[in-house]
Amino acid sequence: MGAAGSKLEKALGDQFPEGERYFGLENFGNTCYCNSVLQALYFCVPFREQLLEYYSSNKNGVDAEDNLLTCLADLFTQKKKTGVIAPKRFVQRLKKQNELFRSYMHQDAHEFLNFLLNELVDILEKEAPAAKNDAETSSPSEKTANGPKNPQANGVKKEPLVTWVHKNFQGILTNETRCLRCETVTARDETFFDLSLDIEQNSSITSCLKNFSSTETLNAEDKFFCDKCCSLQEAQKRMKIKKPPHILVIHLKRFKYIEQLGRYKKLSYRVVFPLELKLSNTVEDADLEYSLFAVVVHVGSGPNHGHYVSLVKSHNHWLFFDDENVEMIDESAVQTFFGSAQEFSSNTDHGYILFYESLGAGNKS
Repeated sequence: MGAAGSKLEKALGDQFPEGERYFGLENFGNTCYCNSVLQALYFCVPFREQLLEYYSSNKNGVDAEDNLLTCLADLFTQKKKTGVIAPKRFVQRLKKQNELFRSYMHQDAHEFLNFLLNELVDILEKEAPAAKNDAETSSPSEKTANGPKNPQANGVKKEPLVTWVHKNFQGILTNETRCLRCETVTARDETFFDLSLDIEQNSSITSCLKNFSSTETLNAEDKFFCDKCCSLQEAQKRMKIKKPPHILVIHLKRFKYIEQLGRYKKLSYRVVFPLELKLSNTVEDADLEYSLFAVVVHVGSGPNHGHYVSLVKSHNHWLFFDDENVEMIDESAVQTFFGSAQEFSSNTDHGYILFYESLGAGNKS
């Protein structure tokens, strides 16, 4: 345990970043899906800093109820520089919250990431009115006999709370549909925490993103109901990124349901993901630059078994996290996780979830 930590400290030597922590996470019987995502989130510096800031300013004494947010913040508040930590409290809470993660079966890291981010948002949204009510009760002059002074008007939707989770991960997609008869464009916006991309053999993230935003023609049974024409019409549809997120999470759809087999199959396709990504399928058509800082890797040939590890960039060093083990790797090693160019290959370590940070003004972490 200590040996791995001291080995890492020795490897970094004087270059060990001040105040940084590189710890392994104990595996509680198939919890590698959780460990790999937690490492990626820990090295998402703006997320980590905002979580810990929120936690320290919102501690409600000893009686505060445990939730996934407090358990995560507790896990991220580490004193020792290296070594191994047991995320027992977090895993117990996760299993209590969601029966999906209770079994010892192989779990999906992407499902876990989605669940965790949405759960954190739910907790923050529940805590916001409580904080507001506390503020209101401390100023009795604002109270009126018949409830709050500014009741919500019937049917008026209150503004959704924008939490620090949203500020880091949320982007907006716009779904544009153009009627081919009257040329009217209907646009519908939707938010996302990650982009799930279909993949092809010997492709790249850039080509997968192009396919994601390619124009699709709606005809035959798929015709679009145009409000202007008041009838079903042929139309063209495409998806573009209206508001890119600060942290762009890309999920590669490596598990595909094969009709003939009646089951899911893992696609080991080689998909190149660059260290620096230019995002061009945006509404503004401006190329946005992102830098890769974490990769969750699925190891194994099938969807129902295997293992998860993660690669992380921290202070210009790349590190490899495999549950309890942490080691430094060379940047060139990242390309060994692109996938396999041949159908049957001994390499089963494939990039599954990619974390990119925007290089926009003031966004360097």
